[in-house]
Amino acid sequence: MAFIRDSVRLSSLLDRAQSGLHAVFQPIVRLDKMEIVAHEGLVRSPPELGGISTPELLNIARVEGRLGEFELAAARTVCSAFMAQQAPGRLLVNLSAQAFMHESINPDDLIAALGTGGMDLSRITIELTERDIVDEPARLADALGYLRAHGVRFALDDFGNGHSNFEMWNEIHPEVVKIDRYLIHGLAKSAERLAIVRALCQVAETLGADLVGEGVEDADDLRMLRELGIPYAQGFLLGRPALNICESISDAALDALNHHTVSVPPRLRGPVTQRPMHLGHLVIDAPSLTAQHSNSDVIALFSRFPELHALAVVEADRPIGIINRRIFSERMAQPYTRELYGRKSCTAFMHEAPLTCDVWESLENMADILRGQDQRYLSDGFVITREGFYLGLGTGESLVRRVTELRIEAARYANPLTFLPGNIPVTEHVARLLRAELPFTVAYVDLNHFKPFNDQYGYFRGDEMIRLLAGILTAHVNPRSDFVGHIGGDDFLLVLQSDDWEARCKEMVALFNQGARSLFAPEDIARQGIVGEDRHGNTQFFPLTTVAIGAVRVLPPFPGRPETLATLAARAKRHAKRAQVGFYLLSGDVPWPNQADAAPA
Repeated sequence: MAFIRDSVRLSSLLDRAQSGLHAVFQPIVRLDKMEIVAHEGLVRSPPELGGISTPELLNIARVEGRLGEFELAAARTVCSAFMAQQAPGRLLVNLSAQAFMHESINPDDLIAALGTGGMDLSRITIELTERDIVDEPARLADALGYLRAHGVRFALDDFGNGHSNFEMWNEIHPEVVKIDRYLIHGLAKSAERLAIVRALCQVAETLGADLVGEGVEDADDLRMLRELGIPYAQGFLLGRPALNICESISDAALDALNHHTVSVPPRLRGPVTQRPMHLGHLVIDAPSLTAQHSNSDVIALFSRFPELHALAVVEADRPIGIINRRIFSERMAQPYTRELYGRKSCTAFMHEAPLTCDVWESLENMADILRGQDQRYLSDGFVITREGFYLGLGTGESLVRRVTELRIEAARYANPLTFLPGNIPVTEHVARLLRAELPFTVAYVDLNHFKPFNDQYGYFRGDEMIRLLAGILTAHVNPRSDFVGHIGGDDFLLVLQSDDWEARCKEMVALFNQGARSLFAPEDIARQGIVGEDRHGNTQFFPLTTVAIGAVRVLPPFPGRPETLATLAARAKRHAKRAQVGFYLLSGDVPWPNQADAAPA
């Protein structure tokens, strides 16, 4: 009986909520033109229900088996209010998968609800919410086809959170994908979020979807979205949900985008795929001493643990000093020292104020210690603590070795200037193509007269030129089949499978040679070059910086090693530079440098 009474009470609450729903609207802004182009329609419960939230109402509707019914009521409320205000632009309406796949709701019910108030269905984008796990995305995609035939578009909501995933994206082919606020909030300060959003930009371009950054509240995040080329944004900074349609963007958002300084993107501290490592991964479980322990106790412990480089001295479990094995042994080896100091406190030979670090400190942050003037860690090591209490020891050798490995690994896998793949990913990709025995082209890209430009204008402008080249290369390859690697300095390697690869290379040359002129001063452009010093210190005139691309076509019989192709592509590049042509193809039957390099028949 209690269950029946609860069910009746919930059903009654849902009835009252549905009859008293009202709509609010939040603007969606096109960033390149700073125009409001759409509004997301949201429903709010009537005040007499005591402030119960929309998600709570949806949960009640789900429990009562009335989720589809409630969502249709919400859609009618939103569409009616939107039309009553004669609002321009598109309307985004939230619906879950149940609204399309529940047996009690047919497509005509959806059409009728969305057409409330005379709403034109071609102006509607349905946001597929992440409330439901969709077991059969392909079946859902088929159900959406009926509304698509009436002009309705679809958006995947909260991508990066909930149940929005790549399977849904690939099966449903939404016109819009809204990136969840988890990835957007703090975007300008997080290298990891930035890397993920950059990847989503490439996926969206490949699959033909527009991206919307949700939850924008910070000016730096808004500027970063625009810098990434994400076309649309939504969030409190741009406009809050309100009863009346918003007709203008907030002053705070306009000020943010009209700001004349460019926000500095977060600096990667290694490849984003690298798992974070902290000092806890280097901790040595070592016993500690107190002031009550004697130097004879130290001798006994060092004898018992011959692998230890040091011992920590603690007071109330907090480190107050460290005893270096080598220094201690040298002191105790002096005549009469053991007899004089053996029974005295171990504090007599400890180094006070040892280097202490928290167990959760990242290894990359420990680079400050490596650069610091206090180099005691090289011999003493350091003490690792947890919330200030002694945990164990670390050695300077292990710290230096691991930080160095991380940095070398980062440089090999991704160039820190362009974030493009480095030598290792390039080699791996070429090896995959060689194993598949598929024809492809390797093109070596290098700048002509870059050193004089870098010397004349400084490395900031030099970095800008390299980024210009990286942007042109990545924008003019086919992302589905072509690969761009940054192998160091102003050297890039293209691995191309596109049929029109040669036309793409020549277009890259033309675009860069034209774009690079904007980095020179007017007087240098007027005389078509700069006066600088050559590698031997002699004054010389250098033409404006241009790009040279040397290419080699890889056909059967295939070489056995990727390094062979890099050598040939570099040779083709040298031909292009010597001949002063932008593009050079190593033509004819290309002999591989060594017969042993050829793949076996």
